Amino acid sequence: RSAELTKYAANAILATKITFMNEIANFCEKVGADVDKVRIGMGTDTRIGKRFLFPGIGYGGSCFPKDVQALAKSGGDAGYDFEIIKSVMDVNERQKTTLTDKIKNHYGSSIKGKHFAMWGLAFKPDTDDIREAPALYMIDALLAQGASICAFDPEAMANVKERVGDGIDFAEDEYGALNGADALIIATEWAEFRTPDFARIAKSLANKVIFDGRNLYDLDVMTQHGFTYYSVGRNTVKG
Repeated sequence: RSAELTKYAANAILATKITFMNEIANFCEKVGADVDKVRIGMGTDTRIGKRFLFPGIGYGGSCFPKDVQALAKSGGDAGYDFEIIKSVMDVNERQKTTLTDKIKNHYGSSIKGKHFAMWGLAFKPDTDDIREAPALYMIDALLAQGASICAFDPEAMANVKERVGDGIDFAEDEYGALNGADALIIATEWAEFRTPDFARIAKSLANKVIFDGRNLYDLDVMTQHGFTYYSVGRNTVKG
């Protein structure tokens, strides 16, 4: 039992750390703080460390969701109410909607007829795993509201196509997904997305708008290139 609980507890505390930072990021947006500065400051404390402090649009994959849910269920089976673990699951589900909420707010609630480019589909970079991927939640929400999507992911497109069929289009590279899109959505922090050709992005998009769920870009760089840029836990740049 101890070995089993050790595995559950280890993944649960990492999921909790991610979720806590997402809560801090959401609060930063309310008070005008910058979560990146908060994250860097927290990371200097060796008791906390620098890992798993990056905010975003929720954790996914197989291990974290499965083990967190298993720990909560095991607690219930034993007559113990894991309040923190339940909160982690609830907050993570809400976090997956934060970027779509910003998209809806930007367009005045209705996104019917809007066309979006999406960079990233896997739940994290360097994998084709789409289990519990935040991108899938966004795809479902955007399609349900009448939007269309052209996506690119270096590894996960075949898996997403198997899931959504012809519901969205797929591009051969990241720039091919941009053509004529009303905005770019970044859902996974692949290395090739970190240093793109911003002039090419601006030229390809119908409007210079980026919704970044992974905080890949510097706010000053976005200002210099004239983008309207939404991220997580930081001020919005108005192009």
